[in-house]
Amino acid sequence: MSRRWPVAGSVVLVTGAAQGVGRALAHELHARGARLVLTDLDDDGLAAVAAELRGDALTVPADVRDRDAMASVVDRALARFGRLDGIVANAGITPPPATIRRIDPADFDRVIDVNLTGVLNTVHPGLDEVIRNRGHVVVVASAAAFCPGMGGSAYMASKAAAEQFGRALALELAPYGASAGVAYFGFVDTALARATLDLDPLGARVGALLPWPFARRVSAEHAARVVVRGLDRRAARTVTPRVWWGYSLARGILNPVIDAVVRRRRSVLTLVRDLDARSAAAKPGSHEQESA
Repeated sequence: MSRRWPVAGSVVLVTGAAQGVGRALAHELHARGARLVLTDLDDDGLAAVAAELRGDALTVPADVRDRDAMASVVDRALARFGRLDGIVANAGITPPPATIRRIDPADFDRVIDVNLTGVLNTVHPGLDEVIRNRGHVVVVASAAAFCPGMGGSAYMASKAAAEQFGRALALELAPYGASAGVAYFGFVDTALARATLDLDPLGARVGALLPWPFARRVSAEHAARVVVRGLDRRAARTVTPRVWWGYSLARGILNPVIDAVVRRRRSVLTLVRDLDARSAAAKPGSHEQESA
């Protein structure tokens, strides 16, 4: 298997392509000569991306939670281009910050359905084609897969699972000359991040707990360039900002220490109580009982 992957001329499926990193990926891949299959729930956003690319892409509105719909996306890609070489499973969501105690289980389920099961639904129908063409798959995880925190258990759990999915996939594709990698982002300056960490006052307090340089944000365009560079060299893992590389490598040592320290910080304990109080107030029928 060649260690290089010819982006130019390859047919690449990208989910979550109507905005954020997915939209930036569409532009970056198009500039590198890839032929694109773009999908998202947002019909208008997809149409806007198609117009920006001068119609030089197949756009298919679809929900990654819908297994049949995602299989149909692959079928339409094959009908249009006759092949599929690469997949970037990028679609992802996160609910407003909430503790495990107070999160609406339906919100938790939806995050898992999109961020984990949606990855399976995206990747599975195209794997025979990827193997046939000795292609490459990117599973977009997050530094949240290994970074401690609270108020975002659904997102963190889903991204940790997506990481393991991507690692397993890389092992399983290797015998066939195909490859897979996992992309880890810290904070990317997208509408999703701004809604969670800027517009939500408690979300902003959660974000403020992370010290510099870990809290530094990168643009969606930067994240897209990192992913495409990883595609080009069949990278098993890509990480941005680079400061998260060291954390990732040392997580087994760092996380127990950080968890113990964070649990004693007054600002963290107060924030957890405030998250619980907000969720309780939003549910008039709920009843909170605390021990003395």
